[in-house]
Amino acid sequence: MFAKIEVNGEGAAPLYQHLRAEQPGGGDSPDIAWNFTKFLVNRSGAVVKRYEPMTTPEEIGVELGSYL
Repeated sequence: MFAKIEVNGEGAAPLYQHLRAEQPGGGDSPDIAWNFTKFLVNRSGAVVKRYEPMTTPEEIGVELGSYL
């Protein structure tokens, strides 16, 4: 649980491969550029949205009601 894992590239952990495939982001690459990128996953397990590192939890909180 506390081991370092890869989040980008061929050796990326399966969870991050799935998150990046479902929500590739708005740049030239679906890679996660920084460790505070956030993903919103609904109750069914669908990846709903990707948030960039500078997005605050408060900003995400405003949107949560529409996904519940």
